[in-house]
Amino acid sequence: MDCSDNIIDISNISEYDQYLFHEGRHFRSYRILGAHFGAQDEAAGVRFAVWAPGAKEVRVVGDFNDWQGDGHGMERLDDSGIWQLFIPGVGCDAVYKYEIMAWDGRLILKADPYAFWAELRSGTASRVFPLDGYRWQDSDWQEPQQPQGAVHQPMIIYEVHLGSWRRKPDGAFYSYRELAEELVNYVVDMGYTHIELLPLAEHPLDASWGYQATGYYAPTSRYGNPDDLKYFIDRCHQQGVGVILDWVPGHFCKDEHGLRLFDGGPLFESGFYGLAENEGWGTLNFDFCRPEVWSFLIGNAMYWLDIFHIDGIRVDAVANLLYRDYGKKPGEWLPNSHGGRENLEAIEFLKKLNEVVHFDYPRALVIAEESTTWPLITRPVYLGGLGFDFKWNMGWMNDTLKYVSLDPIHRQWEHHLLTFSFLYAFSENFLLPLSHDEVVHGKKSLLSKMPGDYWQKFANLRALYGYFMAHPGKKLLFMGGEFGQFIEWNEAIGLDWFLLDHEMHAKMKQYVEDLNRYYRRTPALWQADNDWRGFEWIDCHNYSQSIISFLRRYHDGEFTIVICNFTPVVRQDYRVGVPKVGRYREVMNSDLPQYGGSNLWNPELTAEEVTWNNQPCSIMVTVPPLATIFLQYVAD
Repeated sequence: MDCSDNIIDISNISEYDQYLFHEGRHFRSYRILGAHFGAQDEAAGVRFAVWAPGAKEVRVVGDFNDWQGDGHGMERLDDSGIWQLFIPGVGCDAVYKYEIMAWDGRLILKADPYAFWAELRSGTASRVFPLDGYRWQDSDWQEPQQPQGAVHQPMIIYEVHLGSWRRKPDGAFYSYRELAEELVNYVVDMGYTHIELLPLAEHPLDASWGYQATGYYAPTSRYGNPDDLKYFIDRCHQQGVGVILDWVPGHFCKDEHGLRLFDGGPLFESGFYGLAENEGWGTLNFDFCRPEVWSFLIGNAMYWLDIFHIDGIRVDAVANLLYRDYGKKPGEWLPNSHGGRENLEAIEFLKKLNEVVHFDYPRALVIAEESTTWPLITRPVYLGGLGFDFKWNMGWMNDTLKYVSLDPIHRQWEHHLLTFSFLYAFSENFLLPLSHDEVVHGKKSLLSKMPGDYWQKFANLRALYGYFMAHPGKKLLFMGGEFGQFIEWNEAIGLDWFLLDHEMHAKMKQYVEDLNRYYRRTPALWQADNDWRGFEWIDCHNYSQSIISFLRRYHDGEFTIVICNFTPVVRQDYRVGVPKVGRYREVMNSDLPQYGGSNLWNPELTAEEVTWNNQPCSIMVTVPPLATIFLQYVAD
């Protein structure tokens, strides 16, 4: 690899940098720690720097010294616990580790916590790679840095696991650069606004999906090198697609070469068992009482924004950060200084994370995957909130999937599952997730969750997607859901693309594409997602027929009528209240034949001055079976 364009003067780490790091306020700590290619005294090489305050000695070992570190002992910078060494002649792509002598004399080999690349698993060493060698072509995308009000914009996210979206015939992965053509073109064609990538931080086990990392600064080498990932993101931006990265600041895996007991004792994790151990996931929690961990993690979020131009992060398992007793039994956790279960230090960390990200990147999205009733998740820090842009609406997801999994004959008794979410829909800036977590480990795929025969399964799923798109909140759909994957997701194989050779799956894909595009061109469906003024019930009480109807409104007064029928019974001459006299046109219908439906649809309708559903006028509608329809007012 040619690193001639990346030779810079490398000076010693300043006392001010050390001070900020230990204060938890070095939000570009990756610029001082890790392996940086450059020059000292006109000699090209690499400066290595690592934080290991409990170590007696630290040496650099690698393929450039036959893994013998006797001649490459690192210098400790006073009492800072940071060790550094410049080694001339080391080039890009060099493989290395730190050989650490612990306080008790043990020698341990560790990957670099700040490594910018790593060996392909099952290798565990770090690799030297330049931070700034890629020449970006996304200036048009990056140009407007002022806030654009994401809550007032359309957002349909395609959630993807890169290793299993598609596989080559021999089972090999597609590379970042291959996916930059195949996947990005597909996302554009389908009408999505964003791609959300399951975690890309280097991780040893494929089956963890990236949620148990060892290399927080190292994009996984499974699909190529860091510049290849930059090319993928660059092409997303050139095609008008935003990129959100799943990010896991709560816990890390226990593999020997990783962060666990890094310098021979607890460092990134707490020394208290009740705080450190995360037995439910077999991992260790980060120690948010230690300011250097703040520098490591907030620096990592800024690294992905600075170096990889990502557009946002989805913070995994926020509840695990907020509560000390999350997933633990009585006696397995330690209370906070006030005797409570809240993780006070982690709460302050999340606030600072959001402040720092939004100060430098006002357009960046920080999304919370949070499953409890913690208040003000998406309110600004200065108003007492945590400062996130959006929160996954896990309550909506659980209620909705439980409802649509019921046989239609039983749905009338569980009607509240369909309507309850509207009671709190505007308490946060919500994102509606139909994510990977709902289609694994015996949960069945979305299509397989649906009751009924073959035709009814597809009709149920189309009705669900229509309701999903009409409900207030941004949208996220996991890969495979768009064409009706029948089996649940398996990270070890690609999706069942052959299903598109079958008529109903191809029509499902067409429906999702058309629904995405209809959503994007209809401001009433997204412009006031977090505002009561953007929504109005027409009828939420018709539990006996399992039909709901409501309005979505745009700020200029434009509105869309949504009617969902969750039974296989056709409702002829079904009266629906509307706000205006005039004509109404059906603009989207999940029951059309091109989507696999029974071809029941409505010609242009004229409202009568008959009061209904607390509306001054009404129309008579044919409501198709297991379907969602959208009606638009047509001005005379």
